[in-house]
Amino acid sequence: MDKKVIQELIDRYVSVSFDVNKKAASLLKCQIGEDLTTDQHYILSYIKQSHNCTSSELAEAFDVNKSAITAIINRLADRGLIDRTRDENDRRVVYLTLSEKGNELHNKTQEKVHLLVESFITQFDETEITNFINTYEKLALILTTMKKEEVGE
Repeated sequence: MDKKVIQELIDRYVSVSFDVNKKAASLLKCQIGEDLTTDQHYILSYIKQSHNCTSSELAEAFDVNKSAITAIINRLADRGLIDRTRDENDRRVVYLTLSEKGNELHNKTQEKVHLLVESFITQFDETEITNFINTYEKLALILTTMKKEEVGE
């Protein structure tokens, strides 16, 4: 591919990526902002999907310091949205699960997210959106591989 074409594609990618991420984050915040922060929603989603996890797993999954996760987890626990359970064999290990209240709030906010995504995803035909998601998944895989190589895994 020609260097000029590559540069144009890079510029388009950077521009659209910034635009989409900012606008999507803003719309998401408008939908769930009264109930949770976006980060809290993603944390609850991860915990629900995994059924239980540790703070270390969350820090790795979200690629942030454990202290950042701890602050979010403390806020969620203070609101009664998550439960902490110590491992019976190793008291240093604490498992995180959604409480009943956390599960209810997650379901409520997830429905708002679903409606938001549905409102724009239905503006594409099925082939377009399937191709887009396949490409986006491929990008995620490429970035995951690059990240692993960066940290030497």
